[in-house]
Amino acid sequence: MTLNKFIRKLLRLKDLSVVNFEFGFKKRQLHLWVKPYKNGCRCPECQRRGRILRTMDDRLWQDVPVCGWLVLFHYRPKEIWCRQHGRLQEFIPWAEAYARVTYRLEYAMLIYCQFMPQSSAARLLQMAQSTLSDQLHRCIARLREGHRIRDLKTMGIDEISYCRGQKYATVVYDLDRSRVVWVGRGKGRETIDQFFHEALSDYQKAKIQWACCDMSPTYIGAIEEHCPNATLVLDRFHIVKALNAAVDEVRKQQWREASADERKILKGLRWLLFKHSDNRSKKDSRILNALRKANRKIHRAWILKDEFEHFWEYGAKWAAQRFVKHWSTAALKSRLQPIRNFVTMLRKHLHRILPFINKSITNAKAEGLNRIIRLVKNRASGFRSLPPFIDMIFLTVGDLDLPGQIPAKFRTL
Repeated sequence: MTLNKFIRKLLRLKDLSVVNFEFGFKKRQLHLWVKPYKNGCRCPECQRRGRILRTMDDRLWQDVPVCGWLVLFHYRPKEIWCRQHGRLQEFIPWAEAYARVTYRLEYAMLIYCQFMPQSSAARLLQMAQSTLSDQLHRCIARLREGHRIRDLKTMGIDEISYCRGQKYATVVYDLDRSRVVWVGRGKGRETIDQFFHEALSDYQKAKIQWACCDMSPTYIGAIEEHCPNATLVLDRFHIVKALNAAVDEVRKQQWREASADERKILKGLRWLLFKHSDNRSKKDSRILNALRKANRKIHRAWILKDEFEHFWEYGAKWAAQRFVKHWSTAALKSRLQPIRNFVTMLRKHLHRILPFINKSITNAKAEGLNRIIRLVKNRASGFRSLPPFIDMIFLTVGDLDLPGQIPAKFRTL
């Protein structure tokens, strides 16, 4: 086996031949003079061989480091004439046209930056952090160019904060596949309208069957206007959060009116009142039941909250609707204004809450994706602008597998 062939086998080089090599011991660099394997001078569009017009200057491509050595490819590309596509640069099998890094290095960048900060990835790949960041975002932009949202049937919408100063972005999720399909600047109506006008066709909007969001009038109005065939289900978490807030408001009112001795009894109740009945211990239940004599208003609010938990367990829509009717009557008779305000909100959105009985979709998957998005933001110590943040969101939880777009033979990790 010749030394050139040994290097090809060792580095797992495909679709190229090693003509010569040289070690740069000072900077620990391995220089490889390569050329396309067997047949070069091929058109990048139709793969037909073309006539050589001229040989261009020597170019460098950086490859994945090997044993701490930086690997650099040298080649002088040919400018060819294709009968069908005219004058262009020949097909380079190991890298994208006019790129400065190989497919293998792009694949390594994408994989590393999914799980670690860019500074750590740059250190592993022996690149300057600014260079890696520039190459990474160029690669993501190229791989997502022309990508369209496909087969979106269950949609979730939420907003995230990406910078100080109340700067928000709207995120659209595919809840069936737990992926992010679109990110836009701001959380106003013009932002979500931009998604429906630019990212989806009329046919795609008609294909959406289910949608989930919080109680934001902006999102509710946009979904009901643009998706006529979609059934909107308000997120269960936000309904429960609103009820918990009402119960907590009752507690706060009683705390403000209580004397010093009465406050000793009410102290530490906040988190006990928020607990789901399945997560409470017997001791917790005894403390809360003692409120029947100590503070009847807080006890009544807690009982109503516990009773409402049964709504989510109904299997028939008519039965759930009957339960809400009886529960709302009892809540209004409680004479607790925060609970009454919750009943008003519940009746207003009841037709958007009852569909949960038929299909129990929530934004829980979206909240899980938001946790990953926050990790990405924290890992980078924040982003100065939104576009780089969007790129990293699509890399980690996007609907397109970006590393999977690199040709299979160059996925060497």
